Amino acid sequence: MGYKTYTCPIAKKCGGCEWLAVPYPIQLKRKQEFVEELFARVAAEDGARIEAVRGMDDPRAFRFKAATPFAPGKGGRIRSGFYAAGSHRIVRCDECLVEDPRARDILNSVARIASELRIPAYEEDRGTGCLRHAVLRCGYATDDLLLTLVTNGPSLPRENQLVKALRETHPELTTAVQNINDRRTNAILGRECKTLFGPGIMHDKLLGCTFEIGPTSFYQTNPAQTEVLYRLALEGAGLQPGMRVLDAYCGTGTIGICAAAHADEVQVTGVEQVRGAVSCAKRNAAANNVSDRCEFIRADATQYLVKAAKAGEHFDVVIMDPPRAGSTPEFLSAVASIAPERVVYVSCNAVTQARDLEVLRAQGYRMELLTPVDMFPHTKHVETVCLLVHS
Repeated sequence: MGYKTYTCPIAKKCGGCEWLAVPYPIQLKRKQEFVEELFARVAAEDGARIEAVRGMDDPRAFRFKAATPFAPGKGGRIRSGFYAAGSHRIVRCDECLVEDPRARDILNSVARIASELRIPAYEEDRGTGCLRHAVLRCGYATDDLLLTLVTNGPSLPRENQLVKALRETHPELTTAVQNINDRRTNAILGRECKTLFGPGIMHDKLLGCTFEIGPTSFYQTNPAQTEVLYRLALEGAGLQPGMRVLDAYCGTGTIGICAAAHADEVQVTGVEQVRGAVSCAKRNAAANNVSDRCEFIRADATQYLVKAAKAGEHFDVVIMDPPRAGSTPEFLSAVASIAPERVVYVSCNAVTQARDLEVLRAQGYRMELLTPVDMFPHTKHVETVCLLVHS
C-alpha cells in the first residue's frame, strides 16, 4: 500500500514545507535516522535508549501562529503571502495546509482592507511606507485570536477605519495590537506595542494550565506537539514532593508552571533574561495558583547559575530549554557544580545539544534516554528531549 502524500499549489514557490512531497512516515524515518546517527556513540557508551520519534496523527493545520510580509503591488494594491524560497519576493497564498484554517483569510483581509484605505505598504529597499508584517496567533484550547500589525514607525494612517473594517470583517478577532519596528532589519517584530482593541493579549492552555501570550511572547507554534514535548520533559524529571526544580531559559514559565501544577510540593525557580517574559511568567503562575511554589528571576541563565553554584545552592532537577545556539560551557559546568540528580535538556537543535552533552558527560553525567519529537512536519527540523542522570 502506498503512503499518502500532501499537495499544495504553491509548494514549489514557497519553499516553507521542503519535505511536503515526501510521505510523512518517510519524513519520520529520516528524522529518526538523523538523531540515531548523531547520538549513536554516546548512546552506546552510556547504555542509553533512543526512543521512536513522536510524530503527529495528522500533520496538517498544526501551526497556530501565522505571518505575512507586505509589499507594494500594482495599482496601490498591497501584496501578502510568503517569501519565495531564498528571496524576499512575495508568493500569494489563499490557504495554507499547515496553518490553523482561520489564519490565512484574516491575514489576507489585512492586505485587502489596507489597500482599500490607501495605507502604504513597507518598501524594503527604501525603508519607506507603513505596513511591514501581520502576525496572527490562534488559540489551541481557546477561541482567542491575537492580530499584530507591524508598522514602520508609530504612525498608522486611518487607524480607526482600519480597525473598524477588520472587526466588521472578522468579528472572531479578540484583540489587535500595533507593533512598531522602524529598524532596517529582517526581524519581524520591534520592541514597542500599542493595543488597537481588546486586551492586547490572548490566552491558551497547555497540559491544563492557562498561559498569557503577548505580541512579542515566545510561544510554540505547534501546541499539540508542545504538550508531547512537555510530558516527556516532566516524565524525565521524575518529580517528587519537596524537590527543587530549576527551569533555565524559562521564557514565560510554561514548563516550570506545568511542573508545579502536576507535582505537589515541588518548588520551581525559573530564570529568564527578558524582562517582559519574567513579568508574564509571574502572572501565569498566579493564574494557575502556583505562585507560592514558583519563583521567576530576571537574569542571564549562565550568570545566575554560576553565582548559585558559588553560593552552594542545590537543585534536584534542572530543566533547560536553550535557544538554537545551545547553552554555554560555563552554564553546563555550573549545572555540574550544583549537582542535580537529573538534567532534562529540551532542544530545538540536536547538533548543539550533542555538543553540550559532551560537556555534561565530562562532568559526571550520562545520557539515559533521548526522544525525538516532530514539531514541524514537512521540514527537516526535529526537537529532542534528553534525560541525563548523575553517574
